[in-house]
Amino acid sequence: MSEEILKLSALQLDALREIGNVGAGNAATALSQIINRKIDMTVPQVAILPLGEVPEVVGGPDAMVAGVYLRVFGPAPGSILFLLPRDSAFSLVDMVMGRSPGTTTALTSMDESALMEIGNILAGAYLNALSYFTRLTLLPSIPALAMDMAGAILSVILIQLGQMGDHALVIETEFATEADEVKGHFFLIPDPGSLATILAAIGVKE
Repeated sequence: MSEEILKLSALQLDALREIGNVGAGNAATALSQIINRKIDMTVPQVAILPLGEVPEVVGGPDAMVAGVYLRVFGPAPGSILFLLPRDSAFSLVDMVMGRSPGTTTALTSMDESALMEIGNILAGAYLNALSYFTRLTLLPSIPALAMDMAGAILSVILIQLGQMGDHALVIETEFATEADEVKGHFFLIPDPGSLATILAAIGVKE
């Protein structure tokens, strides 16, 4: 698995970045409509990371984050992870629920449902782009939510991916509102073998 990922060419990485950009654009539009604010979204990296380094992207393993996790089903299965620093998660809930800024300081079950639904909408928007490019039908699972240290959330996911190798292709999306009330990261981590399926479907060879 690591071998397959580590041998990606610049052309293949560019193709994956382009898919990431379109997926990010779809997701940004969806999120903007939910919170009625402009969202800036970028794809800063399409990187092959050792799984243990993923927490560093979001401020280190001890950073408190809200994580929404979904599995992707279909011919190119994988994982989607939507990570928000805790304060950004609270700000996002305030926006979605129509509360004054700073109101939310802990998540109720209704707040958790709202965050999971946002994760679901972002994942769906992203996968629609991936499906458009690849003509593969990719469906997200029901989302799971955790509020914990980034390292702890990642470790649960890494255990699930553990039998699949020690590196992941990470298509990372950063997003933020104009005033930076909400910042977050969105990761697409294809399962081993899925990468070959995606690249074959978009016709990008070595």
